[in-house]
Parts: sequence; C-alpha cells; structure tokens
Amino acid sequence: MKLQSLLLACCLFSAMVAFAQQEQPVYGITFSGFVKTDFMYDSRQTESFREGHFLLYPSAPDYDKFGKDCNEKSNFNILSIQTRLQGKISGPDALGAKTSGLMEGEFFGTSNADASGFRIRHAYLKMDWETSSLLIGQFWHPMFVVEVFPGVVSFNTGAPFQPFSRNPQIRFSHTLENIKLIIAAISQRDFQSDGPSGASTSYLRNSILPNLHAQAQYSNGGNIFGIGFDYKKLTPRLKTAKNVAVSATISSTAFLGYAKFTLDPITIKAEGTFGENLSDHLMLGGYAVKSIDSTTGIESYSALKSYSMWGEISTGKELEYALFAGYSQNLGAKDKLIGALYGRGTNIDYLIRISPRVIWNINKVRFAAEYEYTSAAYGTANGLNNGKVGSTKVVTNNRLLLAAYYFF
Repeated sequence: MKLQSLLLACCLFSAMVAFAQQEQPVYGITFSGFVKTDFMYDSRQTESFREGHFLLYPSAPDYDKFGKDCNEKSNFNILSIQTRLQGKISGPDALGAKTSGLMEGEFFGTSNADASGFRIRHAYLKMDWETSSLLIGQFWHPMFVVEVFPGVVSFNTGAPFQPFSRNPQIRFSHTLENIKLIIAAISQRDFQSDGPSGASTSYLRNSILPNLHAQAQYSNGGNIFGIGFDYKKLTPRLKTAKNVAVSATISSTAFLGYAKFTLDPITIKAEGTFGENLSDHLMLGGYAVKSIDSTTGIESYSALKSYSMWGEISTGKELEYALFAGYSQNLGAKDKLIGALYGRGTNIDYLIRISPRVIWNINKVRFAAEYEYTSAAYGTANGLNNGKVGSTKVVTNNRLLLAAYYFF
C-alpha cells in the first residue's frame, strides 16, 4: 500500500513538473543572418567606403597637366564583407513590460584598414507595454525610418538621398490607435559630424545636449505617412588658433516627411528631407565659418542647408522588379562665409540617381542585379554667395551590381 502511494505520488509529481515545464516560457537567444557577396563595376572613381562597397557619388574631376581627368578610370571589386549575424534575445517581463534585446553585427569593419573586421550594427534593450515602448541602445537614427526606406540592392540603402546613420539612443514610442509618436535623445558613434579636427563625436559630446528628435507616424492597412523634426548642436572648438578658450556652438535643424502606399501588387515609397548640417547622415551639408575675431580668433558659424527627395516603385515577391530615383540639392547657408567649410559634398551643387533592379528569391537563396546611374554637379563654393556652388561640371558614374545571398 505504501509502495502504491509512493508510486502515485511520484507520478503526480512528474506530471506537475512536466506541466510546469510546458507552461514555462523559453528564454534565450535566436540567431539569424545572411551571407552576401557583391560583384561591383564602376565606370569611374567614386566617393565611397570600404574599397568602393558603400557608394555615395562619383569623385570630382582631377585633371593632370594635359587636361586628362585622372578619376575617369573604371574599376571593379568582389566583396563579402556585408555578411551579417543577428541574435534576437527574449527574457522575462520587467516593470510590467515584455522585454527583448537584439545584437547585430557584420564584417564591414570601421575603416578601409579594418575591412572584414566585425563591428556592431545594432545592440539594444527594448521594453514593450500595451501602447508604449522604450528602446535603449544602438539602433537606426529615427531619421532612417525602418517602415519606409529604399529596398535597393546596394549597401548604401539610398544614401546620400536617404538619411543613413546608426546611433546610441534612448527612444520612447507611444501608440494612439493608428498614430505612433516618437521622441528620442541621441549621441554619435560610427556616424560622426565633421569639424576642425576632422570627423569626430567630440563636437556633439562637448555640447552636453544630445541630438533630439520627435516624429509622428500614421499607419493604416499597409499605408504609412509620417513627419519628423530633428535638432542638433555642436561645439567645433575648445580653444582658438590664438590659444583662447572658446565655447561657440552651431545649431541645426532638419525636417522630414515620408509615405508608403501598398497597392497590391505595387508598393510605392517616397521621402523628402530638408535640413542643415546633415553630413553625419551621409548627406550633403555641414557648416562653415562666417566670422573671425581678429584679436581672439573666436569664430562664429553658419549651417549649410540642403534638401533631398527620393521615390521608389516595386512589384513582385519571388521575382521583384523595382525602380529607385533620388535628387539632392545644396542650398548654401543663410549668411556670407569667410572661412573653412566642414561637411560632405560642400563643392557639389546637386546629385541625381536613377537605379532599376531585379531580385529573384528562391527559398533561402537570393540573386539580385542593379544598375545605378549617379551624377554629381561639382563646382566651387562661393562664400560671398552664402556657400552656394557655381561654375559646375557634371560627372557621372555607372555602377553595375550583382549580389548573391544565403539567409539562415
């Protein structure tokens, strides 16, 4: 009898343990990613990163003593450094929120010398309540809208027409029915502002105030509309060339608007950006010296403005056809300029890109082909004309890109 009772108790205990194990959520990390190889041909030299992999625009003419453009030389490359690894992390609730995390890296490195080096793309903690969420860590800058961005094959993802930057940040989102409101405080790491000491995070860090962003997004049935506002303040110098301590700053703002229309089987996306000092987003712009005190060497600054717009139309899933087009214009500053210009493309009046593509998806394998036509109007920035670029010459790069992916 005692043996039967003991056996019954053991069976009940085993059943309870099994039931508890079934009810207990499974926490941990799930890995995914892809292997990608790109085959690239360019008709001339380009302004780009990682041995031409991340293309911005064609290089300016560089004439030799006989008038020949040395940058009018084609080149090619084959690279697999965009290969990526992602780990999605799940865990128990905290403070009434569902918690999750994400780590993502790639072999893109942090410089040409570090190409093939592993680097962090995203690394964050996320807490989700019923209508709100909090993200702490490194992720896309809010000006890179993850719901509406170009689906191009090129790793530039539409830059320099599309804002492109990943940043450490604290981001809070709140949803009211179909409207999502976003506010964020942001620093810099891999994508940095330009200045007297070259590209550096110090200009933002020394301003104490983080980059601030606010955005509102409406979504309904696959259609999305949104607007955003961005504010940034930099401190270019701590002392002047005459060894005088200085705290002069340069503030800048930016606005963006975007839309996505899902009209099965066609998807249309579009975005426009108008702003100042957007070089840290790999876009045209920056700032320049507008005055210098002859006694102390203290400088004051004026932001260089630009606007950019892009649109894309695509159709198909297993076999996708799409067309991307972008335009960007340098608008100069609001003041006359007398000193150095800091930024990206300060000698470019405008940029144009047209890029058709075909993508073939076969289970976990993808083959893609894309043609990029990118023109840049190079000239001379005229300080007396507020830094606007004149006497331009248009140069064009034709890129043929083939890519092979394997997803896991």
